[in-house]
Amino acid sequence: MPPLPSTRRGPAARIVGRVLTCAVFALAGLLFCVSALTARGTNLRTDDSLLRLTDVIREKSGQNQQTQHQVAALQQQVDGLAEQQGQDPADVRRLAALERAAGLDPLKGPGLAVTLNDAPPGATARIPGVPEPGPNDLVIHQQDIQAVVNALWRGGAKGVQVMDQRLIATSAVRCVGNTLILQGRVYSPPYVVRAVGDTTALRAAVDADPYISNYLQYVNAYGLGWKVDQNRSMTLPGYNGTVDLRYARAVP
Repeated sequence: MPPLPSTRRGPAARIVGRVLTCAVFALAGLLFCVSALTARGTNLRTDDSLLRLTDVIREKSGQNQQTQHQVAALQQQVDGLAEQQGQDPADVRRLAALERAAGLDPLKGPGLAVTLNDAPPGATARIPGVPEPGPNDLVIHQQDIQAVVNALWRGGAKGVQVMDQRLIATSAVRCVGNTLILQGRVYSPPYVVRAVGDTTALRAAVDADPYISNYLQYVNAYGLGWKVDQNRSMTLPGYNGTVDLRYARAVP
């Protein structure tokens, strides 16, 4: 049996080993510094920063809701004071008609209520041959809600409400992730869209919309929520937010 090779090292080998050891420690220190600067005092392995951002958004949403109620109360006081000033009856009637057309007054009549919801947790394909869903296939998107709103307008809706807010000409439906942001307030699914109008025409417009038809394919394939209720009488609230136009202008 041949002898084992010698394991003793000379002075040169020991120097090389020390240099490599110092290099390893220096590299480790550099990595710790970079990690600390990137994290800026936060935990990189958690979503605490995102959670805090969500909390801030929801807090601001609640504040916006309170402010809207205050604005509505003040507007009622302004309207009452204006009536006491003895305005021309013709002007009062004309103003009332404009407020109804703008969606500032409550609206009552027959209509439809459409509910959209995310798929159940852990949903899989329900139809043979359909690919397994990705995360984006299982949640409601902005275009899904917008498709329902647009279809109801095309069906002759006299007024449309999303969640607890009336839509007006300047309203915009926006989604961030799987949450809806509407007129400064944040909502989570299920999302309810209500419209007052001729229920037959409203339902026909919903059934004929190609974007809704595409959404219904995902309903059948992955279990997304979809429900349409017809109501003989429903009341939509008047819009109580600000109606001031806001725009941007380029600085010369």
